[in-house]
Amino acid sequence: MKNTCSVRRLVWAVALAGSLLGAEGGFALNFFDDGDAENLAVALVEAMSDEDALAQTFMLGWRDIGDTPSRLIQEWITGRRVGSVKVFGWNTADTRQLALNIGLFQRLAGRNPQAIPLLVATDQEGGLVRHVKGDTSDTPGAMAIGASGFPEDAYYSGYYIGRELSALGINMNFAPTVDLYTNHSSVLIGPRSFGDLPEYAGIMGIAFARGLLAAGVIPTAKHFPGHGDTALDSHSVLPSVDAPFEALWNRELVPYRMIAKERLPAVMSAHVAFPNTESANLPASLSPWFLGEVLRNRIGFDGLVITDDLIMNGATMSAGSLSLAAKQALLAGNDIIMMSSTPETDDPVWVNLLRAMRTEKDFNLRVREAARRVMTVKLKYLRGSGAVPFIPDVRRLETDVPDREGAAFFRGLAARSVTLIKNNRELLPLTDKKAGRLFLAGQNLDFFELGRKHFSDVSAYWYSVPVSADMMERAARSDTIIFYLADSEGVEALKSLRPLGKKVIVLSVLSPAYINEVPWVDAAIAVYGSSTDSLLAGFSAIIGTIPANGTVPFTLNSR
Repeated sequence: MKNTCSVRRLVWAVALAGSLLGAEGGFALNFFDDGDAENLAVALVEAMSDEDALAQTFMLGWRDIGDTPSRLIQEWITGRRVGSVKVFGWNTADTRQLALNIGLFQRLAGRNPQAIPLLVATDQEGGLVRHVKGDTSDTPGAMAIGASGFPEDAYYSGYYIGRELSALGINMNFAPTVDLYTNHSSVLIGPRSFGDLPEYAGIMGIAFARGLLAAGVIPTAKHFPGHGDTALDSHSVLPSVDAPFEALWNRELVPYRMIAKERLPAVMSAHVAFPNTESANLPASLSPWFLGEVLRNRIGFDGLVITDDLIMNGATMSAGSLSLAAKQALLAGNDIIMMSSTPETDDPVWVNLLRAMRTEKDFNLRVREAARRVMTVKLKYLRGSGAVPFIPDVRRLETDVPDREGAAFFRGLAARSVTLIKNNRELLPLTDKKAGRLFLAGQNLDFFELGRKHFSDVSAYWYSVPVSADMMERAARSDTIIFYLADSEGVEALKSLRPLGKKVIVLSVLSPAYINEVPWVDAAIAVYGSSTDSLLAGFSAIIGTIPANGTVPFTLNSR
């Protein structure tokens, strides 16, 4: 352990050569100085200029074409000394190059006077949301964990996802999602949720977060105070939830009340309005009442608060501009403002916020309070032998991404979560004899391949809506249909097949809520994800080689 820590300090000593002397020749405070995290954070922020304190509240993405990040994001790291970067899906096609880019960013940050490393964040929830693709594991996801019913599955999901992120140099994950699946029309949340029971979501979320922490990765619970009771998407509009505060306190806010008691390090604020609360029509992400009175005072959370992407319309439409949204977000109580693009260096967001730092005492104090929280989290989690390496060792990627131990675990989780929704005509387990001529309708090549491996007389069709005459003719020649159901478009396609009078089995691959709309199907199996492991588990349950012992983690009407 001591050798690992010494190597980390040596790498940074090389990066820091010539930058440690203060303006008057004294030895400047440094991120790697000995000391308690809270006290050192205060001292570091007190020594910061207004620019440096403000920079710690910025988290930027980069949308560059090509392998090497543009000079613009590099200039923000070296010139503005921005505190954090965010890895989005468009940065991750080449796993090795991503690790090299992160190493480059951290080397640039290491040249800054206080040697403060970057928070490098991403959204790697598992299942539906997996921003770091490339060679990483395609996992079953949160609703599968909810269906398995084991907190250990949440813990090890976080742990193995965290080990892969650590190998890449990513030290913060915007997960777990503790939104409740209250509105079953929610396409934004859906299978990203552990279910609709508040305490259950809290238990699973805490277990997932502890798994990430065990891998050295900082967890971030989201989306405070809750995004699961609306069918709208805050990327496009500002959703509104009519629930009164008392209902929120006993429902959506329960996981956060549990998280605060566990002293987990970070939460993400949501661009959602709650008009029947004191916040009125403000998005919670810009609401001093939600972030100050509710989260800080009533719930007692003292960790980092990070905005969802401020470029989303749910934030900018309310504030009037990105610059105004950024200032409102900081004043409301967010500690990091996240933007998915790298702004130009003369961008109004930076210029206006820096002007306010220099002219408005209260804003200056608020930003420095935010910077102190950022520094405290960095000092607690980015130092020491268990922390994520600043400079990833790309040689590790061949053996560590995907995680080999994790692969076996995620196959087991997929099997444990498979759920029998209905089997009205005792159609399952399905044999070749029962199936007869089998027709597979879906939108997934692995679904077709696995179906052909498990049955002998199979035809397959990639459907679209409206359903074509060719598909109807092929389905009409079959005896049994297995339908891959993922969304409302699939519901419409499936309804088109009903007049054929065939035996129909649904393989539900995301939220099984859609099965409510087709109660006439003969049998249905839910797997909660579209990975190869999940689909294999689904077919295995259909033919009876594994039991379907999972439980739908929310109220499902159709049986």
